[in-house]
Amino acid sequence: PQVRRYQVLLALMLSSQTKDQVTSGAMLRLRRRGLTVDSVLQMDDETLGQIIYPVGFWRNKVKYIKQTTAILKQKYGGDIPSTVEELVQLPGVGPKMAHLAMHIAWDSVAGIAVDTHVHRISNRLKWVKKETKNPEETRVALEEWLPRDLWKEINWLLVGFGQQTCLPVNPRCSQCLNQDICPAAKRL
Repeated sequence: PQVRRYQVLLALMLSSQTKDQVTSGAMLRLRRRGLTVDSVLQMDDETLGQIIYPVGFWRNKVKYIKQTTAILKQKYGGDIPSTVEELVQLPGVGPKMAHLAMHIAWDSVAGIAVDTHVHRISNRLKWVKKETKNPEETRVALEEWLPRDLWKEINWLLVGFGQQTCLPVNPRCSQCLNQDICPAAKRL
C-alpha cells in the first residue's frame, strides 16, 4: 500500500499540464525501473528526466519529484502524508493534487479536487454564487452547497465533460445535453 500511495502521488505530479496518455507512458517507464521511494532517490536527475520526458515541464518535475521523495523518506518513513495540509507542503503538490491523493491513495474525501475544467464549468453553469477567480475559490464555493457524498465524483465527471464537450475555447454547446439549462450556452 505504501508503494502504491507513492506511485499515486507521482502520477498526479506528472499529470499536471500533461495529456493522460503521456502521463501513462511516463508511469509505465518508471514502474519498469521499480518505482519506489528508494529507487527514485538513487536515480540521477538526468535519468529521471529521460524516463519522464515528454511530460509537461519535465525539468521542473524532476526537481519536485526528487525533493518530494527525499522529504517523504526523511519525514514520513517513505509514505505520503495523510492530510491535505501536509500534502500541499510538498514541492510540486497543489490543492487539486492533494485532494485527489487523499481520495485515491487514502480513500478519504477531504474536499473537492478542482482543476481548470471544474473551475471553468462551475462558473459557466453558475454553480458558484459569484464568479470565482481561481480553482481554490471555486473549491470553497462548491463545498458550501454540494452534498459531501458527491465531492469525489464531481472532478471525474467534469474533467471528462470539459475535455470533450465544454471546451475552454469553442465549447460544443450545440451537442451538449445541458444546453437548455446552461446560462453560458445562451451567451456563447
